[in-house]
Amino acid sequence: MKETSQGPKSLSTPGDKTEPEKSDAEEGHADKGELKLQNLLFSIETVAPIFLVVLLGMVLRRWRVINEAFLDMASIIVFRISLPAMVFIKIAGADFQQAFDPLLICFGIGGTLLFFGVTWFVSIPVTKNGAARGSLIQGSFRGNFAIIGFAMVLNLHGESGLAKAAILLSFIMPLYNVLAVIALTLPKQHGQAVGRKKMVTEIITNPLIAAGIIGIVFSFLGFSPGRVVNETGNYLSAMALPLALIGVGGSLDLRSIRQRIPEKLTAVGLKLIVCPLIFIPLAYWAGIRGEDLVILFSLFAAPTAVVSYIMARSMDGDTQLAADIVLLSTLGSVATLSAGVFMMKTFGMI
Repeated sequence: MKETSQGPKSLSTPGDKTEPEKSDAEEGHADKGELKLQNLLFSIETVAPIFLVVLLGMVLRRWRVINEAFLDMASIIVFRISLPAMVFIKIAGADFQQAFDPLLICFGIGGTLLFFGVTWFVSIPVTKNGAARGSLIQGSFRGNFAIIGFAMVLNLHGESGLAKAAILLSFIMPLYNVLAVIALTLPKQHGQAVGRKKMVTEIITNPLIAAGIIGIVFSFLGFSPGRVVNETGNYLSAMALPLALIGVGGSLDLRSIRQRIPEKLTAVGLKLIVCPLIFIPLAYWAGIRGEDLVILFSLFAAPTAVVSYIMARSMDGDTQLAADIVLLSTLGSVATLSAGVFMMKTFGMI
């Protein structure tokens, strides 16, 4: 009698169900959904720490832990001591050949000049008041690159990105000051000459510009500041961004934002939306990628600089409008910076 060999039979019960295999399309959709979620979390994690510190400043001011006198002194410490120390240390300690990027610098300068012209012409139909128009123009092009921008670069690329950002700042800061003087002077002068002496004084006496120039000289010549200077500079620079962000939060006043909406929305829309939408795709098209693109995004998409209010106050500009543009752009940038990082990450630009 011949036996036939049979393979083992699989036993199944009526309750057992075989899971259908997922199609390639379904797996692709799932992967894309997961990638978008990761990119969203990445953008939130990048931006959230910055604005939590700003929020802390608002809370401390509301609870009267800090006051106007503290904010004035903190501003002096940040802009005259700790931030210049950061700029000098980051530039002086960098490899000049590696950190100096002519394309990045030229694109930053060219974009700033071009957008200054855009804001100038857009402001004409919005307001006829010279002081208000000057504050609107300055609030539209002058970004908080040294504080919010540096914090963005630090969160995305760490210390390596700060050296390039600091070198770019040393070129952008003098340009910001020149354009700010023009914006705050010409609309009120009706064609009269701009005070050149005051403009030159503003540039020469700016500690950030001086720190950037000295840092570039050290980096280019390969000089080391020495261990004592390095350690001291590191201590001072470590407090620059936290103290500055607390100062930004403490300076925000929510009570005055309901007035003169068209002027404020024009400035904020230009600064947070139009500017990055123009120049980030152009930069990508020009071949700028990764760390350099993040630096340019931090330059063009940063909210209006707090110093624009100080400039407006010192040059008889519309101080209330300047302060409100700083407030609204800072609050709005929570969403726009997150959205920008999310879009660049999703499209593989960074």
